[in-house]
Amino acid sequence: MSGQQHGFVPLDKGGEVIRPAKLWCDTTTAVECDEITEKLGGMKQTIRALGNAVLPGFTASKILWLKKHEPKNYRLLATVLLPHDYLNFWLTGEKVMEYGDASGTALLDVRKRKWSSAVLDAIDPGLVDKLPKLISSNQPAGRLQAATAKALDLTPGVLVSAGGGDNMMGAIGTGNTRAGVITASFGTSGTIYACAEKPVVDPQGEIAAFCDSTNRWLPLLCTMNVTVATEMVREDFGWTHEKFAAESARIPAGSNGLLLLPYFEGERTPNVPDGTGVWFGVNKKTFEAGHFARAAMEGVTLGMNYGLRRLAELGVKPKQIRATGGGAKSKVWRQIMADVFNAEVVTLKVSEGAAYGAALQALWCWRLQQGEKISIQEITDRFVKLNSAETVQPNRKNVEVYRELQALQDEMSLSLRGVFTKHRRFVVR
Repeated sequence: MSGQQHGFVPLDKGGEVIRPAKLWCDTTTAVECDEITEKLGGMKQTIRALGNAVLPGFTASKILWLKKHEPKNYRLLATVLLPHDYLNFWLTGEKVMEYGDASGTALLDVRKRKWSSAVLDAIDPGLVDKLPKLISSNQPAGRLQAATAKALDLTPGVLVSAGGGDNMMGAIGTGNTRAGVITASFGTSGTIYACAEKPVVDPQGEIAAFCDSTNRWLPLLCTMNVTVATEMVREDFGWTHEKFAAESARIPAGSNGLLLLPYFEGERTPNVPDGTGVWFGVNKKTFEAGHFARAAMEGVTLGMNYGLRRLAELGVKPKQIRATGGGAKSKVWRQIMADVFNAEVVTLKVSEGAAYGAALQALWCWRLQQGEKISIQEITDRFVKLNSAETVQPNRKNVEVYRELQALQDEMSLSLRGVFTKHRRFVVR
């Protein structure tokens, strides 16, 4: 199973869902993040305890939010699961969580792969009894139970592997199972991540020090708004994807100075939960559809590059970017990626990395259960193939254009932080 990360699926004693899941993209828990961080002694102490900051996207603050805002529901809480864990529970009847997805809860000490007593106590000392059993990523979650087997018309006893979050599965599905490879996923949100043999902890808390789903680590950055931005523009103009690409292609790199700060749903990297979208550089020359289309792609890619540069500062430097997700299907956008990242960009023959990664992890688990001694790298080397026809190299002239535009976006982001907070108060009153 592959599933979105961080979503809080609360179960009662009977295994029934108490309320709709509070999703990763819900940024209403910023106050709870601050409360947990303060109880832990501040940001430095928090990162020392967890390896990560406590951010609104993660699960920890959502649990505290439930305790504070829906006490009746919280009193019913017996088990904390994430979306893919819940699917595994439905399949097997077993309540387990593997290290990769657990590391995205902000409840796990990622260095030791153990629940952090410090953060659990900051939320509720009784929370430890509501967390599922932790398992390593090469273990099975269980076997298909009879009732679910009947519903799916499958044979009971089918092996169900541990599974993992969509990014952890995407790493496997793109062959990102050894150092030096970096995956960039251009979906509704954007993620960039790498495989590491030891934890990569960011003292500033901007890069997530996750575990992966191969029993190693997955330093990761996440931006909340990628195809959110491009689809908003495309749908408003009533264009097909082909028309969107054609209109974007006729506009020069840099969109003649039209720049998007793409914080439509708030932002996670950098951590700007009160953020909103900003179009900058609008004038008679740029106030037309093609400019807005290209600037949308450029703006979200520059936003992702903010985190990629931070990864490089932490020692994770790309030799190659493996692009996946809906945005990777666009030839125009792949060139923008190569120019902004200043790196070779490749795609995969199987483009749906997260689903493919879940299948490959299941194969790994099954073969290990058969007694074989096989590594995940052997499996990904055999089954993950590049689509060489879509490989793109950076254009040196455009690299310089985007370097200058990146500096403008970074400065704009910093200068508007206070304005974002005032604006949020205005629109929610």
